[in-house]
Amino acid sequence: MDELIRAIATAETPYQLVTAVKNLAAIKDTSAIPTLIAVFGYNNPEAAIVAAAALTELGEVAVPQLLNLDDYNYGARAYSIRTLAAIADPRALDVLIDTTLTDFAPSVRRAAAKGLGNLQWHKLDIVASEIATNRALETLMCICEDTDWSIRYAAVVGLQALAKVATVRSPIFAKFASMLTKDTEKAVRARIQLAYSQ
Repeated sequence: MDELIRAIATAETPYQLVTAVKNLAAIKDTSAIPTLIAVFGYNNPEAAIVAAAALTELGEVAVPQLLNLDDYNYGARAYSIRTLAAIADPRALDVLIDTTLTDFAPSVRRAAAKGLGNLQWHKLDIVASEIATNRALETLMCICEDTDWSIRYAAVVGLQALAKVATVRSPIFAKFASMLTKDTEKAVRARIQLAYSQ
């Protein structure tokens, strides 16, 4: 294990780094989690994608460490958010809400918004689940008014997923109906139509 981790630290080329990350990912060991997360900050997209896939496969055990976002490295933060969204553990709720509303990078906000709709609410008890889904709903409804059409588009994707929860379905489709008449962006309206048809 130490040797596999050392291989990542000492990789001298992008190819060596990708190979080292693949080797570490292959052992599927939870002690590799900090190193796999660190790879997000190495400015090597291929290695980061391999690390994200490995962390997603490890699942909820990786969530506590993924929640400690890198405030300084935008790329690392983006991969962490995408990985949290893919794992869909409801413990990520606060981080996803905060990122959806406040992150300066539109791509990170979009990933967080999509992730918000897909959290595994069944892992919470009934009361906690209701509170959490309402918080997600409120956040996604808020960004439906964003000036960036791509954020509104992501909001629609998140809301469509969230609409699987019966208690929030009605306000979501009411919002879609309103956006169909008011949103000026053709792509957003088309995405709402897609949500209606599925």
